[in-house]
Amino acid sequence: MLAQFGEKGRLYAGGTELLLAMKHDLLRYEHLVDVKTIPNLDKIETKNGSLFIGGAVTHRAIERSAVVKEKLPVLAEMETKVANVRVRGTGTLGGNLCFAEPHSDPATLLLALEAKVHVQGKTGTRDLSIDKLIAGAYENSLAADELLMGVEIPSLKKSQRAAYVKFQTHERPTLGIALLLDLDDSGQNIKKARAVVGSVSATPSRSDKTDAALAGPRSQIEKQLNDAAATLADAADPVDDLQGSAEYKRHLIGVFLKRAFNKALA
Repeated sequence: MLAQFGEKGRLYAGGTELLLAMKHDLLRYEHLVDVKTIPNLDKIETKNGSLFIGGAVTHRAIERSAVVKEKLPVLAEMETKVANVRVRGTGTLGGNLCFAEPHSDPATLLLALEAKVHVQGKTGTRDLSIDKLIAGAYENSLAADELLMGVEIPSLKKSQRAAYVKFQTHERPTLGIALLLDLDDSGQNIKKARAVVGSVSATPSRSDKTDAALAGPRSQIEKQLNDAAATLADAADPVDDLQGSAEYKRHLIGVFLKRAFNKALA
């Protein structure tokens, strides 16, 4: 159907972002192709040690899923804070990622958790990491005939801790920070870290320097959180927008990285 309609058609799942953009005449399409009836796009299941969420699963379904709460409670908790109940009941995870709204929660957390998306088109299937899927503000890297079939997220190991924190004063988040830590047996040393900041610029961002600064003895890391936040802010390169100035967002990164660190280790 996409091949038939060409640029006059667009895939449609929940439509919470797409229909709003069309209502305000920011986007125009003559045909919307509903993907919600495609088999298996509404499934949540575990496969080979990972959690698989179909592209048409709603935020509300993820939030309430017993499987998600058991395997990835940080994801279920994040979903409770996405927009409002009406949006969560209609909007889908796949649609959220493909629309690539800069001020959004899921992509930030999924990038920290090293999730990947499964994509299918006329020529076959391929997998993409979150940072490869999101090409820019409201831009994704999918070909015109490709459909996001689902998201695969590695389950947390017993040694891993994860947290997501956000700051929001208006309809959309001003900032979101996701943090994944891998601890040694004592729980006092962090073997590996992965921090991601979103909503402060066009796409979620991370920094190898930040991750390196967050690895080591916990007591030492607590003293260098400001330096870690500074390198994360440099990588994100915050922009001025209606949510706040770039300088303000840099300050928030410092505050909320500390909160994410403490929450992950609580």
